[in-house]
Amino acid sequence: MVSPKYWRIVLKLSGEALAGSLGYGIDPDVVNTIARQVKDVMECRVQLAVVVGGGNIWRGIAGSAKGMDRATADYMGMLATVMNSLALHDALQKHGVDTRTQTAIEMRAVAEPYIRRRAIRHMEKGRVVIFAAGTGNPYFSTDTTAALRAAEIEAQVILMAKQVDGVYDSDPLKNPNAKRFKELSYIEMINRGLGVMDSTAASLCMDNKIPLIVFDLNKEGNIKKAIFGEKIGTYIGGEFNGERNNQ
Repeated sequence: MVSPKYWRIVLKLSGEALAGSLGYGIDPDVVNTIARQVKDVMECRVQLAVVVGGGNIWRGIAGSAKGMDRATADYMGMLATVMNSLALHDALQKHGVDTRTQTAIEMRAVAEPYIRRRAIRHMEKGRVVIFAAGTGNPYFSTDTTAALRAAEIEAQVILMAKQVDGVYDSDPLKNPNAKRFKELSYIEMINRGLGVMDSTAASLCMDNKIPLIVFDLNKEGNIKKAIFGEKIGTYIGGEFNGERNNQ
């Protein structure tokens, strides 16, 4: 039997992914589909943590652009990630996946406070851990949360679940001739400004040598394929010498 390539993983979900075709809010069908895929992955006896964004409900930077205090707007965004995390938590529990949600901002009535060693212990016991409320600090994105938590729990990879099937040299929705990268180095991702994650998160991944796999969440089974090392999406890690783009 083939073993997973990665056994401790951080899965990064955008808030927009949870909205599905609704474009805003939480689509229960989408959350249910994600939970079903996570259950399939957990049956492979891997350790999984999840970071969920909040852009389907609120974006702090958007509020700031309209005159709101940036810190206040970012705290609102953190609360949006908690709402998404609880929705995913509920769906996972309904699928029989033992789950714990930990928040960087304490709200003990709904979730545990984030404690690194407790999170690792949960994962060792086969529980999915959802990291909510970002880093607990304004001015930091949930991409940075994913990179930071991955470093803290010594994850082997960050799976970046997107609405497209990888990283392109230009927007594939606007340019039909856009080419998808098979693989990239961290520094290329940063220098090209490809929008995979912000520069703070990218630097954290580069400094701690945490590879990224960017893939299409909408294709069911892709999470499992990624942890088994199948060639999907775009792999971002060290330096490469081979072919960079799909033709």
